[in-house]
Formats: sequence, C-alpha cells, structure tokens
Amino acid sequence: MTVNETLAQASNAMVYGAITAFTSSMVAYSISLAKGRRLETLETSAQRTNSSHQVRMGSTDTLIKPAVSTSVSVDGDLGEGRRAGNIGLALTWLGAILLGLALTFRGLSVGRWPLGNMYEFSLAAGFAVSLVYCVMSLSRDLRWLGLFITIPVLLDLGSAITVLYAESAQLVPALNSYWLLIHVAAATVCIGAFTVGAALSGLYLVAQAAEDRITNGLAPGRSAAIAQRVPPADRLDLMAYRIHAFMFPIWTFAVIAGAIWAEAAWGRYWGWDPKETWAFITWVFYAAYLHARATAGWRGRKAAYIALAGFGAIIFNYFIVNIYVQGLHSYSGL
Repeated sequence: MTVNETLAQASNAMVYGAITAFTSSMVAYSISLAKGRRLETLETSAQRTNSSHQVRMGSTDTLIKPAVSTSVSVDGDLGEGRRAGNIGLALTWLGAILLGLALTFRGLSVGRWPLGNMYEFSLAAGFAVSLVYCVMSLSRDLRWLGLFITIPVLLDLGSAITVLYAESAQLVPALNSYWLLIHVAAATVCIGAFTVGAALSGLYLVAQAAEDRITNGLAPGRSAAIAQRVPPADRLDLMAYRIHAFMFPIWTFAVIAGAIWAEAAWGRYWGWDPKETWAFITWVFYAAYLHARATAGWRGRKAAYIALAGFGAIIFNYFIVNIYVQGLHSYSGL
C-alpha cells in the first residue's frame, strides 16, 4: 500500500499544533500554580498526618482516605490564577485532541495502527499521558498538577520530532499482527497512567519533606514553594497508590500479551530479550511498590522511591534499550 502523503503531512501539522497547545498550557499552569495555595496550612497537614500515623500504627490498611480535598485555592477561586488554570486545562484538552488526530491521520496514511516505531509510540505515549490527566480532571480539581504533566509531554513530543521522527511507512513483517494493537496499546495506556503516578509520587516527596521539617520544629525549607501549592502529602500518596494499583494488572496483561505474541512470531514465549527483561524488571518494581504499601515501615517515602524507580525503568527501557541495545525488539525506525 502506498503512503498518502497528504494525510501524513496533516499528521505532522497536528503534532506541531499539539506542541503549541501544550506549551501554552504549561505557561497557563505556571501562572495558576504560582498563585495557588492549598486549602490547609503545612502546619495543619503535619499535625494531622502525625496524629493519623499514631492512630494507625501497625495497621496494614492502605486505603484509608485522608479527610482532605485535592482542591487548591487559587485567589479565592477568583481572578487571574483561576482563569489561568482553566485556560491551561482547556489547552491540555486541545493538545490531547490534536495528538489523537495526529495518530489517526498517521494510521490512515498507511492503512495500519500507528504504533510501528518509536516516533509513533512517542505520540501515543504523549496522548495517553494527557488523556489520563484530562479524564481524571473530570471528577476532581487537578489544575495544580497540570504543570507536572505538560512538561513530560512536551519533552516526549520534542524528542519525537527531533530525534525519533520517521516517515510514514509500512510495518516490518514481525509487527504485522493484531497483537500489535493489544500489546502496545495496553503498554501505552499504562505508561500514560504511570507518568501521572510518578508526578504524584514526586510531589508527595516534596510535600512530605516540608511537613516533616515542620513536625521536627524546623522551617519548611525550599520545598515549601511547591508544597504549599499542592494538596497535603497523605492525599498525594493515596492518589499515587490508587493509580498504580489500578494500572498494575493492566501492565501485567501487557507483559503476558507480549509473551503470547512472541510465541506466535518467534516460536517461544520468553527468551530474555533485553526489552522483555526490562519489561519484567519494571513489573517487579511496581509489584514491590504495591507490596511496600501493604508493609508497615515501607509506606510513604520508601514506597514512593520504588514507584519512581519503576518509572525510571520504563524510561530506560524505552530510550536506552530501544536505541542502543540490539535485540528482537529493535523496531525503533531510527
């Protein structure tokens, strides 16, 4: 099948449009975050968290819901800060839609699913991250999180158009299977959600550091600049946990689907190919995170570090293994 150059160029135009939208939303979120304040003070959060920890000492219940909203007050919910947050959210939706169109046009230009190389997967990953954030924003106020979502999306898209770009072309024979959609789509959705989870885990560490300093009678330190503009640490921790707990079975399915596809394509379910190995290492990190959340003494900061290590394994697998390590999964298109 020949390539429809018109649709391929339309896809490229949509990508640049999405980059423009996400860049504008990043600026709007920066303004909103700068003017935002959490609904309770760092001192109150530290006292409540310390009291809650003493009450639950020795408990393995990881789903206790903190009595705190995720909302952040922005100029009393009036003025420039709130308007900037609303503009940022609207532009994030626009960017996600444009990325969806870019993927659609890319697939139509060659008559296949647009998941055949690193450039296309980068577009899909950026779409997944932004879509997960937008869908989550339908049920709660997450404008304070927007800056920490648009930045990785822009880095992803920037690398896609500068380093990973590949012209529209047909799939290599090994990828010409319906398992491409099943396996890669599941992995893409997981990466989108895990990116949001990593952002929440990182913010949790920042907020917890400030609250711990206050508990110990110290000034909140440099982390207060961010900590006082996001929800309390225990709420961030719970949100991160729920995302990881929900997506872990889907990541497990993605790994199993990849093994089934490997048997169909190469005659074996598992061969410790570098990409298979790092997918399994990632699975181990997130399994360890969930186990840590259920283990006294490993909740909170230690568990967050494990979650960030899992996300680091995803990034290593994607950029280092795909580009620099030769294996059966070397389909980067570079």
